[in-house]
Amino acid sequence: MLTVLRVHLPSDIPIVGCELTPYVLLRRPDKPVTTDDVTEFNPVDGHFLRYKWYRIQSDKKVAVCSVHPSEQATLQCLGCLKAKIPIAKSYHCSPKCFSAAWQHHRVLHERAASTGNENGNDEEEVFGRFNSTGSTGSGVVNLSLSGSQSSSSLTNGATTLYPPTVTQRNGGETWFEVGRSKTYTPTADDIGHVLKFECVVVDAETKSPVGHSNSILTSCVIPAPSPSPRRLISVSGVDVPGHLDMDGSISSAGTFTVLSYNILSDAYATNELYSYCPSWALSWAYRRQNLLREIVGYRADIVCLQEVQSDHFEEFFAPELDKYGYQALFKRKTAEVFSGNINTIDGCATFFRRDRFSHVKKYEVEFNKAAQSLTDAVVPTAQKKTALNRLVKDNVALIAVLEAKFSNQGVDNLGKRQLVCVANTHVNVHQDLKDVKLWQVHTLLKGLEKIAASADIPMLVCGDFNSVPGSAPHALLAMGKVDQMHPDLAVDPLQILRPVSKLTHQLPLVSAYSSFARVGLGLGLEQRRKMDPATNEPLFTNCTRDFISTHDYIFYSADSLSVESLLELLDEDSLRKDTALPSPEWSSDHIALLAEFRCKPRNRR
Repeated sequence: MLTVLRVHLPSDIPIVGCELTPYVLLRRPDKPVTTDDVTEFNPVDGHFLRYKWYRIQSDKKVAVCSVHPSEQATLQCLGCLKAKIPIAKSYHCSPKCFSAAWQHHRVLHERAASTGNENGNDEEEVFGRFNSTGSTGSGVVNLSLSGSQSSSSLTNGATTLYPPTVTQRNGGETWFEVGRSKTYTPTADDIGHVLKFECVVVDAETKSPVGHSNSILTSCVIPAPSPSPRRLISVSGVDVPGHLDMDGSISSAGTFTVLSYNILSDAYATNELYSYCPSWALSWAYRRQNLLREIVGYRADIVCLQEVQSDHFEEFFAPELDKYGYQALFKRKTAEVFSGNINTIDGCATFFRRDRFSHVKKYEVEFNKAAQSLTDAVVPTAQKKTALNRLVKDNVALIAVLEAKFSNQGVDNLGKRQLVCVANTHVNVHQDLKDVKLWQVHTLLKGLEKIAASADIPMLVCGDFNSVPGSAPHALLAMGKVDQMHPDLAVDPLQILRPVSKLTHQLPLVSAYSSFARVGLGLGLEQRRKMDPATNEPLFTNCTRDFISTHDYIFYSADSLSVESLLELLDEDSLRKDTALPSPEWSSDHIALLAEFRCKPRNRR
């Protein structure tokens, strides 16, 4: 007879909005069977499985810390309540936690005050006082462990899919039935409460349970942490209407926005590499929802993602972004250096809004094919195997030619359609292969030159180049050439970079974020402090405990495009705990870059 041996939850902490999928281990005497094979409509041996989820509510009310959501809150900032900041952000687990988070927390107050403080009270009165010793002022209250704040105040009124079945339990506990499928997605109503998953074998004819049920309890449900919205900052000298925060970001008329983001493949998001990040925040069930919220929140017209696993593209990103009006293109890495499941190979994914662009043409660049051609042409036979071992990698680039559906104030004065060429790439990661990195970037640029020669078309080159500012690949992109004395050229065992005079291109590329270096006062000046004055690039786009620097860029054709706005950069303080990524708030070890562009009129190019 079919029996359930054990149930198990892969994630140690349930999070609002993140689907819970238990593992159910079954036993059948004659052969293995999976839970997907056993349903009410497809019973096995006359039996199927029945699932139920319960929320266990206790008389003890619980609030959770906004910084450490797995901890119970003991302090609440009243200033957040008066400023109508979401209540979940007002809780802290200890004075030390509040003290450490204050510099970040006060930003919420300042933004709320600038937009909604119309009652005449000064900031100290409205938002309370706090000093660096960790003591609380009049604006912070202690929460007793019994809970002075009703847990119902943490909810947003979400309802369950099923009429709640209530069973009174001993010790002041009440069980609410909240689901009858194998999976369950916690809602805001579940915050602070334990969930129970129950599985039992049922006779297909009588519909009666057979044997004992198997069940498991979760930890308390926590709210999904969310970072403060990043602002879109004008660099054109004119504040164009339509520049809003992430919760309502839109492009102004005649412009378009481009996002580039390495989202950290799940295959690489291991506890060994990112031991400082809580395991629940590293789980794909959590990260995918957090990443989707962030990406959708930017409302970019063109989205270039790197490290997108093949299965995640097909099963999650393509269908989910389709709901928001995006068409998807994907290029998976080749398998030369991969030995695992082919479905988990990552690649580059490009999305564009159908109401803003239409797809004209797609080019796929496999650097291993170019390496084979180069080796056959210039490497002596005796050295071919060595050359191929060094050059043949699995890196790729995805190039999309798009046609704009919007007008650009005088751009189309010749009656020609407005095309844009978008390249999305992820260059080889190994730091000892400087020659390979430079060769891959050079190969991509030469391909883009051919496209540019065939049409009057602006170029956008986005991605993770695994190259710091000032490196040879960065110099080639930003300056159009590499100085013959550049130290990176010393690493060239195959002599593929000689003569140096060939390491050039004719595309007028400029790094979008270098525009911050030209901005004067105000918010732009604040961003300049987050830039490297020697290279005019961000101080970092990749930030882990062991590495912090810039690897990600958005380059554009300066003769045909101008930068209107840029997404503000982060600083190490804003990353809060451990000043490293990923974290519960930010679900990749990279940060997203976004630029707003305007096409220049053709007669000015």
